[in-house]
Amino acid sequence: MAHHVQILLFDGVQSLDVTGPLEVFTLAGGYRVTTASVGGAPIRTSSGLKITPGHETSDKPDTLVVPGGAGTKQPPPEVIDWLRRNGHKPKRVMSVCTGAFLLAEAGLLDDRRATTHWQYCESLRTRHPEIDVDPEPIFVRDGRISTSAGVTTGIDLALALVEEDRGRDVALAIARGLVMFLRRPGGQSQFSAQLAGQVAEREPLRAVQRLIAEHPDADLSVPRLAAAANLSPRQFTRAFTTEIGVSPGRYVDRVRLETARRLLEDTAAGVAEISRTAGYGTPEAMRRAFLHALGVSPAEYRRRF
Repeated sequence: MAHHVQILLFDGVQSLDVTGPLEVFTLAGGYRVTTASVGGAPIRTSSGLKITPGHETSDKPDTLVVPGGAGTKQPPPEVIDWLRRNGHKPKRVMSVCTGAFLLAEAGLLDDRRATTHWQYCESLRTRHPEIDVDPEPIFVRDGRISTSAGVTTGIDLALALVEEDRGRDVALAIARGLVMFLRRPGGQSQFSAQLAGQVAEREPLRAVQRLIAEHPDADLSVPRLAAAANLSPRQFTRAFTTEIGVSPGRYVDRVRLETARRLLEDTAAGVAEISRTAGYGTPEAMRRAFLHALGVSPAEYRRRF
């Protein structure tokens, strides 16, 4: 019997959270993919699209996909109740973006490691301290339950599950068909989006951010950055951490990693040259940083992307 993948629908769901995994599992072949709502009624997505589900929710699909969207802010009680009663039955459960909040409300993420879109990680952590929320990876797999970050990472997670079931060649063929160069490893971070959203309010700190972004190979120690902002090191560290949400050192690490990733993806420069340009100094230092943050070496990262 074909592996049954059921995608849970509800009012206010994000349409891309639904269609991304749906396309991946359908293109893979060998799956019976269904869309379902509690009670089987039509739903309306957050963008106004009306979807008529093919089925009423099944008690025990093999893989349950729980998408996110605006509807997760005040989820229908019947959806949470259904997840509480049935969420433990599938062999695998995966959430996309804020779908993690539905799993959390149903108690399915208790004492597990999980992620969601970086903008909502702190909210998830505050509302559910029993969950080990990790804001950095694009998806997290903890036993039979997997959670993913922003919208498109649901595709990455679905590809990872297809690779597990059908092999790497099938997953890569789907990725190419969807015009994704290769599937991203789960350890890849949400750093790009985080950095784009973290802009200081005060001009001296914004100037420091520009300095870091434009000269990642410079001396970016706290004393040098503090001097550029006309603050003492202690004042600078406190102000920067308050406004940006991470310490200066951590921010520099992220910018350097992002710079190196971009150069590996978009240029033919050698690893030694990139390590100098990105501020690591040596290939070995860059390799350690990649393994720590992404779980892959620079060479493997370039091969995948």
